Amino acid sequence: MSSSLLRIIALAALCTTVPAVAQAQIYSWRDSSGTLVLSDTPKDAAATTFAVPGVRAAGIRTTKKVVSKRAAEFEPLILQHATAYGVRPDLIRGVIQAESAFNPMARSPKGAMGLMQLMPGTAAVYGVHNAYDPAQNIRAGVAYLSSLLGKYAQNEELALAAYNAGPGAVKKYGRVPPYRETRDYIARIQGNVGTGIWPAVNRAVYSAVEVLSGRQVTRLTNVPSPKSSAVRAGIN
Repeated sequence: MSSSLLRIIALAALCTTVPAVAQAQIYSWRDSSGTLVLSDTPKDAAATTFAVPGVRAAGIRTTKKVVSKRAAEFEPLILQHATAYGVRPDLIRGVIQAESAFNPMARSPKGAMGLMQLMPGTAAVYGVHNAYDPAQNIRAGVAYLSSLLGKYAQNEELALAAYNAGPGAVKKYGRVPPYRETRDYIARIQGNVGTGIWPAVNRAVYSAVEVLSGRQVTRLTNVPSPKSSAVRAGIN
């Protein structure tokens, strides 16, 4: 019997000691480092299902998509730089959640720092003196994300792939690179964006002036851009 199966059986046996009124399911998969992950929330269709009779889902410790209190703390900065750089607020929130779970002091083994996990080189390019300062970190992270969106014609999957694996990897394959970590990263962000789990959503209306056939035309949109101005605030 494999060690993985022994762990699952042991967990199931432990869970049956919890008072229960319903049945829960445990999903298992291996992450990019080969570690066995158990959760009551499926990562994707490939996750294996294990039924645990007599256990409430509430009796199992699970991962959470977002810590709303912590996320709300940085909402003004997210909206400010979303407007300044023309990036959807939801996309920024998704990146921060995937990169640091809204922990401004996060540091990766590779040296990435802060909320948006800036590498030292990226921080230097965008004039960041303290990568653990939320204002500097979010400004630089959103500016970098905006530059990637421009590079890939607003293709968010390619921009996210480049943010995670580097533009060189995207160039090498001409698409999202076949790295498990990168594809999981994109899936996590896409799973969070647009789900309504965020503490605030930008409902502002922006106006932008365009020149069409030699005359100026004002357009209204809910998508901010560097040349637009807010005509109605609305955050919820």
